[in-house]
Amino acid sequence: MDELKILVVDDESRMRKLVSDFLTKKDYKVIEAGDGEEAVDLFFSDKNIDLIILDVMMPKMDGWEVTRQIRKFSKVPIIMLTAKSEEQDELLGFELGVDEFITKPFSPKILTARVDAILRRANKIGASDVLKAGNIEVNKVAHIVKVCDQPIELSFKEFELLCYFIENQGIALSRENILNNVWNYDYFGDARTIDTHVKKLRSKLGSQSDYIKTIWGMGYKFEVSTEE
Repeated sequence: MDELKILVVDDESRMRKLVSDFLTKKDYKVIEAGDGEEAVDLFFSDKNIDLIILDVMMPKMDGWEVTRQIRKFSKVPIIMLTAKSEEQDELLGFELGVDEFITKPFSPKILTARVDAILRRANKIGASDVLKAGNIEVNKVAHIVKVCDQPIELSFKEFELLCYFIENQGIALSRENILNNVWNYDYFGDARTIDTHVKKLRSKLGSQSDYIKTIWGMGYKFEVSTEE
């Protein structure tokens, strides 16, 4: 895989270093900007930035305006860091073209996992045709799922849901997030359909059903025990 470059934008040097250290450990190349104007200058002078991690509140130019400027010319993935999670702010961000919101304080490991997931969806990271998680193996091309080496039958949406879970291991996924990525944004049904599909998927996974953890009041997380 070619080295992927990430622009980290935050006016707090300590925060930039924290994020940069974790991303560098995952073999990403990181460049930093301390304010919005510097971020825009860096982005347009470097044509090879693959993803931007962007703070909202910054001097000279805030994260919203940075996003506006970049979105005029580029669809580069943007993760927005916010001090508080406000629905109105998130709606504005999505309208401007933000791909993901992460609320401070956050786990650097979760941030890194989300970076991986977004770049995978953007085809920057080569997504394998075969996904493996514990005792589950999914062949995306052949549409075959095996649990403990035994094939199981899944519906199309159950198959897509399982792939999405495996590709986002360890990340807490809200029902809205799952709807948007598995059922897509044009789905207007009830989010409870996810619970129904998860229940069916767990039943078919049998002894491995506990890989899918319920996060009460939010959604789900796919996690394989370290003992597997």
